[in-house]
Amino acid sequence: MLGYHDSVASRTATDLVHPDREELVFARVMGALSDPVRLGVVARLAEAGPDGELACGTITTPVSKSTQSAHFKILREAGVIHQRDQGTRRLNRLRRDDLDARFPGLLDLAIAHGRDVIAEWACQPQATERSG
Repeated sequence: MLGYHDSVASRTATDLVHPDREELVFARVMGALSDPVRLGVVARLAEAGPDGELACGTITTPVSKSTQSAHFKILREAGVIHQRDQGTRRLNRLRRDDLDARFPGLLDLAIAHGRDVIAEWACQPQATERSG
């Protein structure tokens, strides 16, 4: 059963579902990390530090806002990130402790590949939605 760690989201009136540490499933985490946009998000969140949080709108990706929101949801439901609402902002942080405890080394590998993805984005002209 999925744990509910936060109350109702202010903007969507839906619960923010976060699996407990023992509920993290390797295949689901790997699925969440299999997309370049999500790898880029993970790398950006890693830049915020161990307890750092970033609002969704501060993380630039080459996809539309709605597609980006879907990517955040996939990361949250797989247990890669934790989200909480603060006023009109949704804040995100990596679940490093949980992921390192369950799958040692996996997050460091994902962050390294995410940095490569971000470097590729910087070299490409601004494009509309490239990934979905």
